[in-house]
Amino acid sequence: MAKKDQNIQQYHLHKEQPEKLQFEIYNLSDYFKKNEKGASIPHSHSFYQILWFFKKGGNHFIDFNKYPILDNTVFFIAKSQIHFFEKSQDYEGILIHFNENFLMHSDVDIFLKYNVFNNLQEPCYSITIDEINSATKYIELIKNELLNKTLFGHQQVIRYLLKSLLIVFERAHRSIKKDALKFNNLYELHYLNFRELLEQNFNKGFSVKNYADQLNISTKTLATITNSIGSKTPSLLIAERVILEAKRLLAYTTLHINEIGYQLGFEDASYFVKYFKRYTKKSPGSYRKLIT
Repeated sequence: MAKKDQNIQQYHLHKEQPEKLQFEIYNLSDYFKKNEKGASIPHSHSFYQILWFFKKGGNHFIDFNKYPILDNTVFFIAKSQIHFFEKSQDYEGILIHFNENFLMHSDVDIFLKYNVFNNLQEPCYSITIDEINSATKYIELIKNELLNKTLFGHQQVIRYLLKSLLIVFERAHRSIKKDALKFNNLYELHYLNFRELLEQNFNKGFSVKNYADQLNISTKTLATITNSIGSKTPSLLIAERVILEAKRLLAYTTLHINEIGYQLGFEDASYFVKYFKRYTKKSPGSYRKLIT
């Protein structure tokens, strides 16, 4: 593993230029040749990333897992997720970056953010020739629209083309995973809203009641929803998100264990150690030695 820093390296999209279009599309080969050093170490982004590899070869690494790259594999890298490329690979494909504010906040956008992205069990899959053809058409339309910077509705056209492209990919996902969320009932919408709140607040020590109150539902209803949709209790989902972040910080930074606990909302370092051990059966120190 690469040399660790005090904090995980995070990259930003136009952070100092908020007036710029919060969207970029690249040829993957050109991008990797230019950015191989930074892309090949564990890092995160403050934006979303779509990686479409055209041909088989090598692996991609996401949150402690290695995923083989097959022909026409598409990866969905969520904001703040840790990933990195294998060095010395002849990559061919498309790379898309976009910021949070490039998606609006409709129900469909929340679904895309927390089902297509933030899908820890299935962050990638291969697409068929029909899906390739559909996705390629939208990408060509996006590239053409990027040339029309002065035309009326330029940003809106790209936003809706991007959303259409994501829907094409989600349809591909549904054809593979038969139990995918159908997004056609109130429980599923509440579940996704809970996941959004959890992503925003997992390091604040919020209780199940805190989340239920923000959703304007009871803790009992929230438990019914998460058990029905995700087969897990709200408290377990909260714990899994906290533990995931703890593992990232233990594996990829040199922060002391008490500093990690503090970052995750624990005022007492010893309680953080007990909490981590309860869910992983290992102390934070033992886990760090094992993973590094």
